[in-house]
Amino acid sequence: MNEFSSKFSDFFKKEIIFFISLILAIISCFFVKPTLNYSTYINWDTIILLFVIMLIVEILRNLSIFEILVRKLLVKVKNTRYLVLFLVFTCFFSSIFITNDVSLIIFVPFAILALRKVDRSDLIIITVSMQTIASNVGCMVLPIGAPHNIVMYTVSRIPFESFFLLLLPYIIVSVVFLVVVSLFVPKEGIVLPEFRKIDVNYDAFFKRVFIGIDYYLLLTFIALFVLIGNLENIPFFNALFTKWITGNEVLMGVAASQVISNVPAAMLLSGFSSNYEAIIIGINIGGFGTLIASMANLISFKILVREHGEFKIRYLVIFTVLNVILMMILLGVYILA
Repeated sequence: MNEFSSKFSDFFKKEIIFFISLILAIISCFFVKPTLNYSTYINWDTIILLFVIMLIVEILRNLSIFEILVRKLLVKVKNTRYLVLFLVFTCFFSSIFITNDVSLIIFVPFAILALRKVDRSDLIIITVSMQTIASNVGCMVLPIGAPHNIVMYTVSRIPFESFFLLLLPYIIVSVVFLVVVSLFVPKEGIVLPEFRKIDVNYDAFFKRVFIGIDYYLLLTFIALFVLIGNLENIPFFNALFTKWITGNEVLMGVAASQVISNVPAAMLLSGFSSNYEAIIIGINIGGFGTLIASMANLISFKILVREHGEFKIRYLVIFTVLNVILMMILLGVYILA
C-alpha cells in the first residue's frame, strides 16, 4: 500500500496540471448536468492537431533528425548567448506561421538537446522560459499564429493588416524585452563534444513513437474545455460575465486568461461583447503571466518536466517572474496608448 501511495504521489506531482484541470472539470459537472452537449465544448480540431504534431515530433526524434540538426547548429554558433538567442527567436519566427503551440512542441526539445550537447544544462530553464514568451509574441504577428487569435479573427473579421497594426506596439516592446533578458545570459565559448556516429534503432519503432506521446497533455486540454463550457452554462457565472465584461474587455481578457487560458477567454469574452479589438489586446497580453494563461505555456512546461523533472520548481519561479514582468509592462503600454 505504501508503495502504491508513493507511486501515485510521484505521478500526481508529475502530472499536477492535469489533475488540477480534471478536478475543476469534475466539480463543474455538479453544476451542469452531464449530457451529450459536453462533446460540443471540446475543440476537437485542436486536440487532433496536437496529437498529429506530437506524433510527427516523436517520429523525427526517433529517426535522430533533431540530433543531426543540432550538430549542424552547434558547429556554426560561437557562444552561449548567441545559441540561446537563436533558439529563442526560432520560436518567435516559426510561431508566426505554424502557431505558438506547434513551435514549442518542435523547438523546446530541440533546445534542450542542443544545450545538453554543449554541457550547458544550466541554461535550459532560462532558454525554455524565453522560448515560451517568444512563441506567444510571434503568434501576435498574424491572426493564424495561435488558436485564440484564430478565434477572434473568425469572429471579428478584422483585416490582416489591421490585426497586425493593433498588436504591433506590444510585439515591439516584447521583442525588446527578450533581447534585454538575453543580456543576462553569459557570453561564453561553446565546447563541442566528440560526436559519435548516429545509429537509428528501428526495433519496435512505432511502439516507441506512440509511447512517447504526452497523452496527459491532450487530456488536460479536454478537461479545460469541459470546465469552460460548464462555466458558460452556470447562471451565476453567466450573469457575472455579462455585468463585468462590457467596457472592461482588456482587463477582463488579461484576468480571465490567467485562470482559464486565453483560448477559452477569447471564446468567452466574444460571446458577451462586440468590442473585438479590446478583446484581442486583452487575451494577447493575458497569454503572459501564469502557467495556465496560454495553452502554449503548458506545452513547454510539460516537455521540460518530462526531460528534466528536477527543474520543475525553479522553472515555474523564473517563468512566472519573467511573464508577470512582461505582462505588467504591456499593460502599461495599453494604458499609455
